[in-house]
This record gives sequence, structure tokens and C-alpha cells, in this order.
Amino acid sequence: MRVLVLSITILMLIGCTNTVAKKTVKEEVSKKEFPEIKPDRYNVAFLIMDGTFNTELTAPFDIFQHTIFRKGIKPMNVFTVADTDKSITTFEGMRILPDFNYLKDSLPRIDILVVPSAEHHLDTDLENTDLINFVKKVDKEAQYVTSHCDGAFVLAKAGVLNGKVSTTFPSDIDKMRTMFPDLDIKKEVLFVHDGKYITSAGGAKSFEAALYLCEYLYGKEIAKSLAGGLVIDWDVDKVPHIILND
Repeated sequence: MRVLVLSITILMLIGCTNTVAKKTVKEEVSKKEFPEIKPDRYNVAFLIMDGTFNTELTAPFDIFQHTIFRKGIKPMNVFTVADTDKSITTFEGMRILPDFNYLKDSLPRIDILVVPSAEHHLDTDLENTDLINFVKKVDKEAQYVTSHCDGAFVLAKAGVLNGKVSTTFPSDIDKMRTMFPDLDIKKEVLFVHDGKYITSAGGAKSFEAALYLCEYLYGKEIAKSLAGGLVIDWDVDKVPHIILND
């Protein structure tokens, strides 16, 4: 009888221990760590989702993140935002855990919004009302809103490019003109700066659009230094572009 009671007691203790362990693990998983947002910096948010293309994300991310290594300027806090706490998978298969969930987290002020291209920016993403409303909301306070490749379709759908000149991925320009016939969309340029909006052709030219914004904010020498750190031969005068910001 004693053996039976002892066995039951041991089993109960094991069960309690497992319950506590599971609870502890669950609590640890539920604790979300947000990136440090240092003061006196530009806050730069990268809007990501499943199907985001690597280059349009990582090219400007690299350029902007490297500003923290330059002295005498107002550098950038860079972070990602999405509509989920779960990892997103890029078009090329890279998994990224978003820093903020714009549907529920308290986001820092966004000074610069970056919209990289994603696989469904010409179709289903444009039907995502949460996504489009987020862009509209950020646009009201952001100092700059930028897109790379087909990210321009998201900006157009949000209505922020109305009355502005823009561009997108070269082979999708005609599609954008058809979808948004009232917009002035330019061919044969790699980026356009009109007001606070910078739209770029994307791909490897995403580096150049990001370097241009850094040159606009910090001057030519800083931009050349950032480019040199990534072994990029940077000269904005050699890049076909349009500037209508004055």
C-alpha cells in the first residue's frame, strides 16, 4: 500500500513539475524583445511580409544601418515591421522575425518608411486593407517614404503618390500605368525623388536610391564613405534619376 501511495505521489510531483516547466517555457516564448531605439536618430521602418525580395530589403537596410558608424551625423535606427509576430519568409527563402507587429505593438515614431518589393505587390497585397491603411497612417507623419521595385504599387494604392512623379521595376512600369492611369510614372530612370517620396527601380539599384537619400541628408562625403564600405563606386551624377523635391 505504501509503495502504491509513494508511486502516486511521485507521479503527481512529476506532473506538477512538467506543468510548471511548460508554463515557464510558454511565458518565455510570449516575452517579445524589441530592438533598442536610440534617441536623436532617424527611425527607419522596413515594411516586410511573406514574399519580400531579399535585395530590395537588404540593400537599403545595409546602407542605412551603416550610418551608425559615421561620426558627426544623425544616424539611423533601422527595424522591421510586419502584420505578424511570426517569422516571414522572403521570396528567396530567408526567414526573418519582424521587430514590430504594426497591428498590435506600440511602434516608435517612423521618420522614414521603406517599402521593399514583395511577390504579391501587384495583386493580393493591394487588397490587404491593414497594409494599405498602415502606409496611409505612417505617411501622415514620416519625413520620407521610399519604395524599391514594385513597392511603388503599394504606395500608389495608398494614394500617397497622387500628384507625384514616380518609377518602379522597369518591366512593370506599363502595368503600373494601366493600374494607376492618373499617375506620372517615368521610364529610363533608376530613381525619382519628388517631395518626400523616393521610388526606385529596385534590384541592385536599391543601393543607389538609398545612397542618394544619405547624400541628400548627410552630404556627398558621407555617402561616398558608406558606398566605399560596401565596395560601391558611388557618383549620383552617373545614375539616371529625376529630382523634383525643390
